[in-house]
Amino acid sequence: MADVRYYDVRCVRGEITHVDIDNGVIESAGTSFFDKAVIRVLGPKGWGFLTRDHVDIDSKREVDALVAAAARLAAVTADEIDLADAPRGVLPVPPLREDPRDIDLEEKTRLLAGIEAAARIEGVANTRARYTEGIDAVRYLDSNGNEYSYEAVRSGFSVLAIASRNGVMQMGSERDHITTGFNLRGKQDLGRKAGEVAVSLLDAKIPKGGARRAILDPELAGVFTHEAVGHASEGDLVREGASVLGGKIGEAIGCPGLAIVDDPTLHEFGFMPVDAEGVAVERTEIIRDGILRSYIHNRETLAAVGNGIAGHARAEHGAPPIVRMSNTFIENGDAGYDEILAECRDGILLIGSRGGQVDPGRGVFQFNAEYGYLIEGGETTDMVRDVSLSGEILSTLHNIALIGNDRKMSPGYCGKGGQSVPVSDGAPHLLLENATIGGRGE
Repeated sequence: MADVRYYDVRCVRGEITHVDIDNGVIESAGTSFFDKAVIRVLGPKGWGFLTRDHVDIDSKREVDALVAAAARLAAVTADEIDLADAPRGVLPVPPLREDPRDIDLEEKTRLLAGIEAAARIEGVANTRARYTEGIDAVRYLDSNGNEYSYEAVRSGFSVLAIASRNGVMQMGSERDHITTGFNLRGKQDLGRKAGEVAVSLLDAKIPKGGARRAILDPELAGVFTHEAVGHASEGDLVREGASVLGGKIGEAIGCPGLAIVDDPTLHEFGFMPVDAEGVAVERTEIIRDGILRSYIHNRETLAAVGNGIAGHARAEHGAPPIVRMSNTFIENGDAGYDEILAECRDGILLIGSRGGQVDPGRGVFQFNAEYGYLIEGGETTDMVRDVSLSGEILSTLHNIALIGNDRKMSPGYCGKGGQSVPVSDGAPHLLLENATIGGRGE
């Protein structure tokens, strides 16, 4: 086919198991199966895409027919697209400590119920727990003769507790997701913690809003890293002019010593043995010593934008790959937690995340912490609730005064372009100067 410059076929076959428990009642439990393929063809100009079920990737006849069909779609597109060269290679998948397929659904349900029951302490009115498990068997081939296959296993759970008193309701939640096997055993303490946080928040104060020093715990600092910096570094947003980081390669956009990395090779929840375009994955330093060094790319955005490496294409089952993060984090500094508290003197400690919003184009964000503590004289005092952090991305990066030495990663899922993929983000404790804190009296 003379008009086909390139094609690839990515097939994912697997199963998804879920268990949902609401206030001690099993709402649902079961396993579903899928077998999806995406065929991409780069024609004279742009892409043609096909999604099909149950493709026999070993049948040259079937693959050729699908490529021809996608080529007819590509022929009518007008986008000018080129692909950058990129290295190939597949990393080994980490071994499973315990394969979740060896545990029956009844046992999984019993263990999840134990976690959910542990959250039902005095004062808690509602509890909910969910277990998810995904098995993906991936096969890939392209027109350059590259082929790979691997199997990925992910499992995890979340637990939510809602405490209620005199019409006031507060929430505590915990989660744990891994790529190395089954993870429901011995986790009742996380259920209990969710319940304890919810009950404690009933008596927490609502802080006064304003500018002050703030310490971000590793989870909230990780969410800031992912949402405010990671998305702004994605090559497709940069290409579209929708990133505050566009055109700033080589500029100091953060404090000295600040390093922000996206690393798909780490065996965290965002681990990828190879990206969805068959490109080898490697650590990418987005920021080094406060200076913007790289964007993250797929082959298309690398060719269009430059300044970085490919290997960051990801896709949901049956969807075309787009530029995505994997494991995104702030590297450790050298400050101990006690040193950060002492340097803060008077301010606020923000813990956990309840979501928020970010506009990477305008460079502004607002995140809600799960809870926090006032800091007086370098020591934590009263618990606070309904507290948020907002500001401009670039000024916040410059306002980091101390970077801790206790980085921790948190797993989750990231949505973009209608697709959700597993990721992790993290950071050590951070001390911010002149942070904008939302609370009572904003």
